[in-house]
Amino acid sequence: MSVETIVIVGAGQAGASAILELRGNQYAGNIILIGDETHLPYERPPLSKDVILRPEETKIEILSEEKLAELGVTTIRGNGVSKINAEAHTVELQNGEVIAYDKLLLATGGAARRLPNFDALGKHVYTLRNLEDSQALVPVLQAGRRIILIGGGVIGLELASSARFKDCQVTVIEMGPMVMGRSSPLILSEFLLQQQLLAGVDVRLSTQIADCKLDGEEIVVTLEGGEELRADAVIYGIGIIPNAQLAVEAGLDADFAVHVNENCQTSNPDIYAAGDVASQLRECGNHRRVETWENANLQAGIFARHVMGVEHPVANPAWFWTDQLDINYQFVGDMSAAEWHVRGEMDAAKRSESSFVLFGVTDGVIVGGITVNSAKDMRHLKKLIAKQAAFEADKYLDVSQDLRKLVK
Repeated sequence: MSVETIVIVGAGQAGASAILELRGNQYAGNIILIGDETHLPYERPPLSKDVILRPEETKIEILSEEKLAELGVTTIRGNGVSKINAEAHTVELQNGEVIAYDKLLLATGGAARRLPNFDALGKHVYTLRNLEDSQALVPVLQAGRRIILIGGGVIGLELASSARFKDCQVTVIEMGPMVMGRSSPLILSEFLLQQQLLAGVDVRLSTQIADCKLDGEEIVVTLEGGEELRADAVIYGIGIIPNAQLAVEAGLDADFAVHVNENCQTSNPDIYAAGDVASQLRECGNHRRVETWENANLQAGIFARHVMGVEHPVANPAWFWTDQLDINYQFVGDMSAAEWHVRGEMDAAKRSESSFVLFGVTDGVIVGGITVNSAKDMRHLKKLIAKQAAFEADKYLDVSQDLRKLVK
């Protein structure tokens, strides 16, 4: 192929996966990886769990210096890109250095959505987005400390779980009527809520915050109804903002995120985007952004194969997972399915011993699935969704039958 230099901006999951895909497909040109963090590429899912609970033994590095050298990658760390000159095919680094590219991948991820009123307090307020954020929470989450978590999404519930494992007193404040409301159907949201309550977490749903202030070394959070909650620390996780500013300033088609086509190309055919920063054109004709580990890998693979002229496989149904209170949850497909059916015993009181599968069905077709402490069944759910299998309750809900044998 004629491409000589590929520059990857962003040394996270998507950037690292793109390198592995390129070299795995025998790309022999130059690869330059540019990251604004000083770290080598690392996994982010453990930041809310193992890095906090077992910091000394948790390894999150994706690509070591030795591996990057073996792959022939030039790595620039702690010196991010400040400007893209699309016409000249160059990027300018924060230190003023200019680097030329033939193809450019934006894998810049996202930044934590801010709560300025809490940030203004100056201390005892935390977010979680990178390794330093996670490491900063290790001394904060200590036994007996009062922790308020703002946001009842995936990160909020994972942090609540970690805080309870550390014997903290935990309160979760969620504006919406359910936990994990953006990514979970009601039937599982209620189960997730029960697990948190049984673990001793005080969960406040449909709750607005009116004010916050410092009172000595305490944070005082005033709820809309006038109730005051006092805490030693507040951690908030209310979503992310895609790091799309470089793309916007370069004149690429972007709004909240960078618009890319089915090949992960932006409006400039020599510039691609993947991961949390990218909003990809879907079969329905709309652009949609997906914040998952799997999606970062998938789009990185699409980019690498398209650059090299290699056909990329049809994507599997969207999949993600979360570990909370020693329970593993895996989600695949459409979480807005019209109806949900339970295979197995869905008993919240059994806590980590509970194991079951949920089938999401719309118009008689299996479109979504969830496994709870039943990871071995996830590959079967993926197959059923991919082939748009008709839902047969007598067959799929009968736990005496091996699900593997039912999926042909």
